[in-house]
Amino acid sequence: MKKILLSLTILSVIAACGSNESEKKAETEQPSASPSAPAEASSNELSSNPVYQKGLELTGKFMCPSCHKIDDRLTGPAYREVADKYAGADDATIAKLAKKIIEGGAGVWGEVPMTPHPNVSEEEAKDMVKYILLLKK
Repeated sequence: MKKILLSLTILSVIAACGSNESEKKAETEQPSASPSAPAEASSNELSSNPVYQKGLELTGKFMCPSCHKIDDRLTGPAYREVADKYAGADDATIAKLAKKIIEGGAGVWGEVPMTPHPNVSEEEAKDMVKYILLLKK
């Protein structure tokens, strides 16, 4: 009986670890999936945008999808929520949001604080903010 329980536990852990890869794949594919033709055209234009490509690469590099998804809240807000809230952001707002990525913080999106990311440069953080702002509905 113990061997069966141990085997099931190990299989569960392996399955849980493997599911993260499919979630990351779904995250990167999600912006281009759309049921309507006009939305498909705009998402194709978006995916060829260098700001979009750079931001997508950086958010993956710094593991942002572990706390954020495009349309769904996880630990942190959905990217679209952020994009809608800060639509039309000027350079000062982009700099403020980039600083928030680097230094972390709390209170804007709930009780859970955002972890600081001191290994992200200011330029990288601004590129990620610009990418997120492109995701506005």
